[in-house]
Amino acid sequence: MYRNRRLEFKANEIHSMKKAEVPQEDSIGRGVKEVTYAVDEDGRYVTVQSVGWEPKNVANDQAWDEINDQIRDEIQRVHAGNRSPLGYHMTRNLMNPSLLASYMGISAWRIRRHLKPEIFAKLPRDILERYADLFDISVSELKRIPEPRPEGNDRRRS
Repeated sequence: MYRNRRLEFKANEIHSMKKAEVPQEDSIGRGVKEVTYAVDEDGRYVTVQSVGWEPKNVANDQAWDEINDQIRDEIQRVHAGNRSPLGYHMTRNLMNPSLLASYMGISAWRIRRHLKPEIFAKLPRDILERYADLFDISVSELKRIPEPRPEGNDRRRS
């Protein structure tokens, strides 16, 4: 018997997924397989490839819906003149000011300043080039963003 301050159980009472039970439901990865552990016919743990399972797929879809909503909001802020294009690229790359600051080697305070359209417009070329290199885009791509799309037209999965 295994004993822990919070948990007490017998090892043979644990349900382990059998190799044949590993879910193979289509996932957000579209054919990309992940490795999971299961028990083979001899009771040994083995690695098994899986393309996903419904609860995980639902959670991933919901997460990507939230990310797409955040990107759409950033596009609207930029077009409204409330945010610089840097905000869009930061959000699109799943970054926040602190993370972007660490990659750029500057303070998060400076990143937040660069999110202001009037400050961003005056940034020197070398700073813009550093941002562009970080996002793997050109400076001209850094300065522009897509047109706003109606809600619901940006789903990753159809």
